[in-house]
Amino acid sequence: MIQRALSSQTEEIKQLWNLCFKQEDSRYTEYYFKYLFQAEHCYVVVEDGKVVSSLIRAPHNLVLHGQVLRTSMILGVCTHPSYRHRGYMKQLMDITLDACEHSELVTLIQAYDPRLYEPYGFETIYRRSAFKMQARDLPRTNVFGLNYNPKALDLLKVYSVFIRRFNGFYARDLAYFVKYRKEIIAQGGKIVAYYDGKDQIQGYASLLPDGKKQLRVEEVVYLDATCLVKLLNAAARENPNLVLEVSEAEDLSGAFPKAERVIYDSTMVRLNHPVLFSKLYGHKVETVKEAFALDNRPLNLNEFA
Repeated sequence: MIQRALSSQTEEIKQLWNLCFKQEDSRYTEYYFKYLFQAEHCYVVVEDGKVVSSLIRAPHNLVLHGQVLRTSMILGVCTHPSYRHRGYMKQLMDITLDACEHSELVTLIQAYDPRLYEPYGFETIYRRSAFKMQARDLPRTNVFGLNYNPKALDLLKVYSVFIRRFNGFYARDLAYFVKYRKEIIAQGGKIVAYYDGKDQIQGYASLLPDGKKQLRVEEVVYLDATCLVKLLNAAARENPNLVLEVSEAEDLSGAFPKAERVIYDSTMVRLNHPVLFSKLYGHKVETVKEAFALDNRPLNLNEFA
């Protein structure tokens, strides 16, 4: 039976995640269900008196072509191994997408396995780059201006400037960055920021341990090359083996020629109402790619929850 999740089922859903998403950091899962999970955004399948499948439809505000669109990110789609191949995922997707079609122009989903979601009308629209590098590959710089306890307001200020380079990004506010700092710390990570000589923040990097052998720069916001180099050197002092993750459009191969670059699928989008979308923007579009190509600026969709 499909139903909206109850608060009393939160622990069951968390345990299902731990079973199905073993690659995820358990510390993030704990943080997510403690601070971010809202039962009213989750659909579950109950069988034999227990939750055996679940799906979350998390609301987001997407800034696209100068408009703020109400959208959803579908995430956490999973089924207990003993209850797979019974059509539960399809049932959850069908009921969720029906709700989406009645309330939003576009819907997003994590693109871990695009083949699963293409039959539902989703297309991969956003990719990210992972640059694998070592400390010796970085230009050397000093530690002047680095701060390991930046204020949430400062993070918001520099992000607001940085994100103007892009079209298609999630709207963030001060409350977001208050939570974001807690999220990074909960995973054993750090946020390091760089301030110029006038004490003006120029960027920040979120550093997360990725096993014992490397450090993942999960997000980096920078206003110039000096800032980027400063932040990466700060990361390299934590661990000399780095994985820097940025949008596909940020091709940093020229700045770090020895780094290995891997491009991977990140976000898929479903266009629910081509006609209404066309009316809103004054351009006829029929596909997801057409809808997101009305502006030449690249996308930056870096939220996953």
